[in-house]
Amino acid sequence: MNQIHTIAVVGGTGPQGRGLAYRFALAGHPVILGSRDAGRAQEKADEINAKLEAEPVSGATNADAVGAADIVLLAVPWDGHADLVSSLAGQLADKIVISCVNPLGFDADGPYGLVLEESAAQETQRLVPQARVVGAFHHVAALSLWKTPDALTHEDVLVCGDDDEAKSVVQDLAAAVTGKRGIDAGRLRLARQLEPLTAVLISMNKRYKTRSGVAITGVQEG
Repeated sequence: MNQIHTIAVVGGTGPQGRGLAYRFALAGHPVILGSRDAGRAQEKADEINAKLEAEPVSGATNADAVGAADIVLLAVPWDGHADLVSSLAGQLADKIVISCVNPLGFDADGPYGLVLEESAAQETQRLVPQARVVGAFHHVAALSLWKTPDALTHEDVLVCGDDDEAKSVVQDLAAAVTGKRGIDAGRLRLARQLEPLTAVLISMNKRYKTRSGVAITGVQEG
């Protein structure tokens, strides 16, 4: 880990946000869970701290969490995404904002990616043009993040973005999950392909009763 960051996890009371918050705190980063209800955020923070046997995680309202952080992770449901991001636009400006939001639908046949004009990450960038938006952590299963402190070395974190410096910071941050630097997956527009891939993994997880992930072969960073 090259640098310590204060990380706000907006949506930190959900399974994905909780799991990533746990991993970031385990790697030494102070973490602030954000929620509309500060009390609920603190309850979830206490749960993570009990697992860590330390207290690097705190809870706050979304606005307060984002305002106190230098990196913000959006781990919120697609429904209401635009309204939430718009409400935090002032606090998100000029910060590195990581989107792991997956716009998915579910029906009798299972999960599927929604056909949209822009990805969740692109929507965030459009709504907050001053933010440095990066797409990452879409494909790591929430239970895998939470169940063990061990690095998920069999998986890779795919990282996309238009700000090369911000993307590099997030690639380094991926080591908190996999023990290795994230893979540069290209420009932010490719989040339109990365986000719906999550539906394929969910489908395979159900079929094979596992927690599948993504691993890239043939790439050597640096």
